[in-house]
Amino acid sequence: MIILTGPSASGKTEIAKILFVKYGIKKVITHTTRPIRPTEIPEVDYHFVSEANFNTMKAQQGFIETTFYNGYQYGTSKAEVGDQKVLIVDANGLQAFVKLHNPRFVTFFIQANEITRMNRMIIRGQDLEFAKKRLAFDVINFDRKKMPPIDYDIDNETVTIEDASDKIYQLYQKHLKKKNI
Repeated sequence: MIILTGPSASGKTEIAKILFVKYGIKKVITHTTRPIRPTEIPEVDYHFVSEANFNTMKAQQGFIETTFYNGYQYGTSKAEVGDQKVLIVDANGLQAFVKLHNPRFVTFFIQANEITRMNRMIIRGQDLEFAKKRLAFDVINFDRKKMPPIDYDIDNETVTIEDASDKIYQLYQKHLKKKNI
């Protein structure tokens, strides 16, 4: 499984989309208690569940990792994890997957400079103050010195999103072959 992490607007979601279109790598659909947004599709973007449902799954050990962000719960269910899939996680989620020591999980840190990320957030319609807060939050939460080891770093500043996606797919395949998977 490809695991993508990195700060806001670094390109993770776009890379996941290209991995699906070009290589058939399906996105892991995570669970959330957050209300659905007008552009989202249930069971495609997220499994939208109630607080009670989420807490029941959590109590039954149904998640590999969970996090609380902006007042809502998010989690990756064990049922969603598998080969030829891509998962986008925050730093806490990454920590949970790295602790599993599963050779089938290949981790990638996606990075882009702050100006590029700010511009991407503004283009997608985010409020300037909210974007600034997210950038400040990311400085703390994606401090590489405090993160677990990551297999590969992808600088999304020097290549196109499509080239980054191709590189990730190639490294993923190479990694699996190297581990005889």
